[in-house]
Amino acid sequence: MRRDVKNSIAYIVGSPALKIATMGGGCIGDVYRVELASGETVVAKVGDVGSGLELEGFMLSYLAENSELPVPDVLHTSAELLLMSYLPGGGGLNPSAQEQAADLVAALHGVTQADFGFERDTVIGGLHQPNPVSRDWVTFFRDQRLLYMGTEAVRAGRLPGRVMHRIDTLAARLGDWIGSPKRASLIHGDMWTGNILSSGSDIIGFVDPAIYYADPEVELAFSTLFGTFSDAFFSRYKEHRPLRPGFFEERRDLYNLYPLLVHVRLFGGGYLNSVDRTLMQFGC
Repeated sequence: MRRDVKNSIAYIVGSPALKIATMGGGCIGDVYRVELASGETVVAKVGDVGSGLELEGFMLSYLAENSELPVPDVLHTSAELLLMSYLPGGGGLNPSAQEQAADLVAALHGVTQADFGFERDTVIGGLHQPNPVSRDWVTFFRDQRLLYMGTEAVRAGRLPGRVMHRIDTLAARLGDWIGSPKRASLIHGDMWTGNILSSGSDIIGFVDPAIYYADPEVELAFSTLFGTFSDAFFSRYKEHRPLRPGFFEERRDLYNLYPLLVHVRLFGGGYLNSVDRTLMQFGC
């Protein structure tokens, strides 16, 4: 960590750093655990101007103010530095933890508004995520998720044009499989294991959000893409918010095209095969 950043942290929190250790994760900045002379521990994310740290701080604060989802307290946010309270965790999500997560996520999805999108654009995995307000979910998911991220992946040289043509074909038929819920739900937006902190059977907190208002099924789908949640989570979640028929059979895979395209844009490689399988599943 640069000396000027260490000095900034000491000035902001009123205590010098005694020990600094690198932490994993952090697509939009380097992450450090900072033990202070005061005995407190904080997390510092350090990035360049334009990296999105201010936006991440805003999203965490929005979740704290508008939901009961446990997130780190934002102590300071600027273009180059985000300071947060330290949340211990790192254990696996056992069935009891998954049930608690289901209670928390269902409550989050109970925060609703009439329109889909958000008051400002956000980020996912360090990538721009447009959120223009829309009354129609199908239009929003088509234009601002599938077509937008597919086009970005093509521009980055990660997605072949012929595959984008197939995505265009699917997008034109999107209304055959999904509809527009009456209300839009607040979602975390990047619900995978690495962003959920747990200890034993307890959920400690959620980090690295990519928030907007959406059909909550898009979040539930994402949570299965990398095996984050299993039957224990979904059985409990359905006690709060029943799932419409067809989610696991069709809509889950359709909604997961978006995070797959995010990963294609970021990494290319084998994620293209997953995109291809999904397109074939829907006849495109």
